[in-house]
Amino acid sequence: MFASFVIGLREGLEAALIIGIVSAFLGRSGRRRERIWMWVGVGFAVTLCAAVAIGLNIASAELPERGQEILEATISLIAVAFVTWMILWMRKHSRTLRHELEADAAAALATGSAAALVLMAFLAVLREGFETAVFLLARFQESSRPLATGMGALIGVAVAVLTGLAVARGGLRIDLARFFKVTGFVLVLIAAGLLAFAVHAIQELGWIPGAGARTLDLSWLAADGALRGAIVTGLFGVRAHPSAGEVAVWLAYAIPMGILVLRPSGGRTARPRAAIPAV
Repeated sequence: MFASFVIGLREGLEAALIIGIVSAFLGRSGRRRERIWMWVGVGFAVTLCAAVAIGLNIASAELPERGQEILEATISLIAVAFVTWMILWMRKHSRTLRHELEADAAAALATGSAAALVLMAFLAVLREGFETAVFLLARFQESSRPLATGMGALIGVAVAVLTGLAVARGGLRIDLARFFKVTGFVLVLIAAGLLAFAVHAIQELGWIPGAGARTLDLSWLAADGALRGAIVTGLFGVRAHPSAGEVAVWLAYAIPMGILVLRPSGGRTARPRAAIPAV
């Protein structure tokens, strides 16, 4: 549940901040009426992401067992690729995100076409929403408690929306750099678990050797049937008896990506508090 909560919170807040920046810019530019087109783009993106998630879930349920294993491994690998790209993108653009979005909004308004603003909002939310859909779908497939996973995601998105609104209206200031660093590190560990899960599935398919081979005895940490084991396995993908391949890919991904996320990005020191100008 906590893992899906972090995913929903992180991705939801990124989308809320993007929309908040554009909305605030339109308000300052005296173009409040144009916001309706922005929300049209948001609505299209959310609908498309939901349709993709539902479609993948239905397709997975109708596949034979081997086909489901292949799809689960594929979705897990795609989710890891998405979170890696997201972390790298945010690390590069976090300092200039507001200026880039405001420049795009100004260009859209300069064309005098509502379609440009719709497309801008659509693409901004589509990226976040599609990442969320694929990442959560991978979590659902791995989770033994789908209801708790779904509740965690919904709570995370709800908190993100409320936080985004509070920030956009100037009523809340949060340390965005620290927030994205902490949640980014947690997502790295979750993604490492998804990568290990994908390797386990591929080994079970017989595509690479190692299925059933035990490298470490982690039953003291992730005991099957125990609450602690469910938490550790559910959050970080650590199984009681992982194979050598699972351990190798978990460490190979988590260590360098964790260092990258926690390492200072360099350049000028950003102000510790960041908030979107009040609408």
